[in-house]
Amino acid sequence: MPSSLLFIIASLIWGSTFWAITQQLGEVAPAVSVAYRFGLASLCLFLWCLLKKESLRLPWKLQGWLALQGFFTFSLSYVCTYTSEQYLVSALVAVLFALMVIWSPITERIFFKKPLSWRIWGAAFVSITGVILLFFPALKNNWEETHSGHDTHFLLGLGLALTATLASTFGNVVVVKVRQHSQNVLLTMAWAMAWGTAWISLFAMISGEQWTLPSSINYWLSLIYLSLFGSVIAFACYFTLIHRIGAQKTVFIGVITPIISVLLSIQLENYHPGWIEWSGMVLCMAGVVWALRGEPNRA
Repeated sequence: MPSSLLFIIASLIWGSTFWAITQQLGEVAPAVSVAYRFGLASLCLFLWCLLKKESLRLPWKLQGWLALQGFFTFSLSYVCTYTSEQYLVSALVAVLFALMVIWSPITERIFFKKPLSWRIWGAAFVSITGVILLFFPALKNNWEETHSGHDTHFLLGLGLALTATLASTFGNVVVVKVRQHSQNVLLTMAWAMAWGTAWISLFAMISGEQWTLPSSINYWLSLIYLSLFGSVIAFACYFTLIHRIGAQKTVFIGVITPIISVLLSIQLENYHPGWIEWSGMVLCMAGVVWALRGEPNRA
């Protein structure tokens, strides 16, 4: 499948998961919801591998990397994201995740000695500016509430969201190491998600969160969508792209997904963006095009 199509699929799916996640907040503890999501996703992946008559066994050295990937990508990042949205507006969380276009080249420089590209830095600046403009009204209201003393958990939410972005970035670094040991994307995903589920479950038990089964049909439908589409399909596209074009370009999916979320809000929630928001969308798209049309990946 062409890389451009993989990029579009992941962007469309993750752009819609912001709305799906809101269907899970409140009824079940955030960590438990994440455990349900990746537990179901890993089970589906293992079943698929068995249907293809593949062995599920992997070397212990590789399992160590997969356990680390599960911790960063499927545990710490998602628990912090779900929890931060209890204290921050989702718009600010989206802006903070756009910072991955900065974290990624820095970490690749540190761990893999990859050169820093001015084209990527320029595209990152344009993209982050676009995301800020896209959510400017919500960010302005959040800023005013924080400084008026009505939002006392702002710094906690900010710290959690930043931790989530850094965890995702480190997870991408581990993905590169995993691919050096195995080219089987779906099997390594299955194990990484299983490890992530184990880490989340341990956290939920230590923190005393209740393992409840929801009664809402919306919760179950969103769980199925988040597990199959938001986890299995989207991450398969994402990890394949990291191998093909590098993490520095792949993370620009995080710039497209807020646009998809806003467009869905126009259709589903009767949202009417103004000229500032539309300008933000244009800048986001310009930044992504600039990054993806840059020099070829040398990985």
